Amino acid sequence: MPITSAPAPKIASGVLLASLMLPGLGSLCALLPQQAQAENAPEKITVSANLGGYADRQPGLDRVKVVAPQVYVQAPIAADWSIEGSWVGDTVSGATPRIHTQVSGASKMHDERNAGDVKLTRYLARAAVSVSASYSDEHDYKSLGVGTGARWSTADNNTTLIVGAAATSDRIDNSYSGVNTAINQRKYTHEVMVGLTQVLTPADIVQLNLTRSGGHGYYNDPYKSFDERPAERNAWIGMGRWNHYVAPFDASLRSSYRYYSDTFGMRSHTVGLDWVQPLGQWTLTPGVRYYTQTAAHFYLDPLFDAQGKYDTLATILRAAGTSGDKSVDQRLAAFGAVTLSMKLSYAITADTLCDLKFSTYRQNAKLRLGGAGSPGLETFLANFVQLGLTHRF
Repeated sequence: MPITSAPAPKIASGVLLASLMLPGLGSLCALLPQQAQAENAPEKITVSANLGGYADRQPGLDRVKVVAPQVYVQAPIAADWSIEGSWVGDTVSGATPRIHTQVSGASKMHDERNAGDVKLTRYLARAAVSVSASYSDEHDYKSLGVGTGARWSTADNNTTLIVGAAATSDRIDNSYSGVNTAINQRKYTHEVMVGLTQVLTPADIVQLNLTRSGGHGYYNDPYKSFDERPAERNAWIGMGRWNHYVAPFDASLRSSYRYYSDTFGMRSHTVGLDWVQPLGQWTLTPGVRYYTQTAAHFYLDPLFDAQGKYDTLATILRAAGTSGDKSVDQRLAAFGAVTLSMKLSYAITADTLCDLKFSTYRQNAKLRLGGAGSPGLETFLANFVQLGLTHRF
């Protein structure tokens, strides 16, 4: 399969997508093609249905489980317009540790989330302009996002430029959960993005994106003890991708690098590789990703006793006696992580595709690049499975 062939639509997990970007800009990212191409409206209606399952654990504790059905629809309107939308419903249950990764501090939880977005696109001779809106609703968190973007392609379709902007307004309110630590709190965020996709050779395509994110409001985790974070968070995100067609194997090597830096003091690097191997009607895609991050400047390491064991009382007293910004949330610690994945796709017909993907994730302080990460973090493991069916008609 040559590198210039059009890829099948992909739908990211709602849970994962929400953790990576603003909902408004998330929908705009569908504007950014995997390769430079002519700006034409879709000729067929596309419908995709996916079912995802996620489970994570630490030694002695099965933590969080998620079941997430998803639906995506794209349809042409007249000759120069298209409309698309998606819905995801997450059912989350399990236990979340409140003090670092200690099982004794875990609390039970169960929640459901419904999220959706819609995007309208107008296609021009060598350009496309889109507007989008998104909404997410769970019992203690509501989010509304809007976005707009445009892309332009050169006459030879070898270069595509993209710009986008998005904003979200979130309301956090757990006043009826029995905790009452976040009553009608607000958070506002915005992002702007510029990107370039360039065909270098018949076998090579590169893509560069730069995103600036800013936000202010309530960033605390109301379900974690001793969690007081800055009321402002700004970030820079740089992303580079390189797709190379390997002719002897009729395969494609997809590589990516992402750099993240924010005013919490966190710095992260992500490197990913995927090998896309067509085998008749089948396509096999193994992948690997490495991630490493530094700790937020207000993250509090745990304390240990003379025997080197976690000292719960000393850690609590230290956190209680620390003024200003502070958090014992392990997601703000320094660590590294490796993800291995395998995706199997089968083209039932030219317009019908089914796929199955499995990913396994391992997070550990010792995996951090450049030295040991934050102390006292138990190894974190997670598995993700997704089954999908896509049809065009």
